[in-house]
Amino acid sequence: MESFARKNDSAVSPCLWVGTGLGMVLILSLNLPTSDDLRQSEPVMVSPSGTVLTLKGAVLTFACLDCMGTLTHPPYEVWRDPHSADEGEKTRKRKLVMHSPSSSQDMGDHQFAVICSEKQAKVFSLPSQTCLYVHNITETSFLLRADVVTLCNSVCLACFCANGHIMTLSLPSLRPLLDINYLPVTDMRIARTFCFTNEGQALYLSSPTEIQRLTYSQEMCDNLQDMLGDLFTPVETPEAQNRGFLKGLFGGSGQAFDREELFGEATAGKASRSLAQHIPGSGGIEGVRGAAGGVIGDLTRARIALDERGQKLGELDERTASMMASAEAFSKHAHEVMLKYKDKKWYQF
Repeated sequence: MESFARKNDSAVSPCLWVGTGLGMVLILSLNLPTSDDLRQSEPVMVSPSGTVLTLKGAVLTFACLDCMGTLTHPPYEVWRDPHSADEGEKTRKRKLVMHSPSSSQDMGDHQFAVICSEKQAKVFSLPSQTCLYVHNITETSFLLRADVVTLCNSVCLACFCANGHIMTLSLPSLRPLLDINYLPVTDMRIARTFCFTNEGQALYLSSPTEIQRLTYSQEMCDNLQDMLGDLFTPVETPEAQNRGFLKGLFGGSGQAFDREELFGEATAGKASRSLAQHIPGSGGIEGVRGAAGGVIGDLTRARIALDERGQKLGELDERTASMMASAEAFSKHAHEVMLKYKDKKWYQF
């Protein structure tokens, strides 16, 4: 982020903040070439600033606030399409947008650096590097996730602890705003995927294919129904229109007629003997279904009988193979006994 790397610096510069697992915070100065032509050829010079800050526990997150307590975003470069047809867009150079303090704040401290570790949070004043606020978040557990987010036109530090508590702290004063027991971490998937977003929301993967969304803001909870979308718009079914005489006379929608009324003997007369005639069965559809069910039952019983017969034949083959192995072993032993006593006399037994 763009901050003061050393004590008594008069201007901000690009810096790399490095947090270690032992609670050490190192600030590295980045020297960027000023002109665009040199930026393409000269490398970025990285040098240690000598600034070392300490916290309790492994460092999780950093944030930078201006002198008014507003979150300072990292510098960014405006992207423009190099293949744009607009000539004015081509001649315009790409410019790095920096968030520098105003000229009226040249004296004194200009920034607040927020650092949060697994155990505590600290707020430092820059460039004097004075520790203004300290808050020990937990002693018996540790934090899994911490983020500096915007909430109700302000900023706060949102923390998720390993014991399932969600806590929020005001910035830069680090006053506790919320501490509620939400969800004990029983699955490492929750610990790896939990993250806070702006306006009092948080997300995590409850399963490999499901995202759980929650809110700790009353304003977001009140407006939740207005933000929900619908896949379709429900519309009431319109009433059927009255059928007029002209509409029925000149090709209106069809009406339901009885088959016997149209083609029955009462209207069309008795059919000729050479024409096919529909003779309903005794059982109708139910009779056909019953007959089909009986056939299916017979087929099922026949298939079961065939399976049982195949199983019995398999058992018979196994028994036959076992008897053949036993007979072969008996024949082998009998032949050995015969060879052993073949040349002996009766008195040698």
